[in-house]
Amino acid sequence: MNNKTPQVYQGRCQCGDVSYEVEGKPEVVAHCYCQECQRGSGGGHTTGAMFRVDSFHLTGQVSKYEYISDNGNKVSRFFCPRCGSPIFGQNSGMGAYLTITLGTLKKSSDFKPEVAIFTRNRKKWDIVDKTILMFEAQPNWKPDDDT
Repeated sequence: MNNKTPQVYQGRCQCGDVSYEVEGKPEVVAHCYCQECQRGSGGGHTTGAMFRVDSFHLTGQVSKYEYISDNGNKVSRFFCPRCGSPIFGQNSGMGAYLTITLGTLKKSSDFKPEVAIFTRNRKKWDIVDKTILMFEAQPNWKPDDDT
């Protein structure tokens, strides 16, 4: 029997009005180079860790921006209304999961990106780690137990 307590990670926005805890191990850690992530981050990509929704506990109020992706899914991005920090996102194609923006975690060094998606949109000045799996677009993948 394994009595080991799951890891709990904490994070927050820049101003501290929004904070969260998430428990367990992420399903995947990914760099995303899609144009929406570039606009949302103001950089060449975002980096996020996907966790089950039921392992995530938010404190504070967030604002939401929604759009429809190229494949028809509704994508929701949640951010602090005061400082604008992007906290997490959700995709209707993976309803049981959310993706935390890695830079908002207090201990983000514990995570290592495993994949890069939408690399067809990568800017030449944004260097990609060639040791991870790369996909030109969204891979046809879902967590095994997505409901």
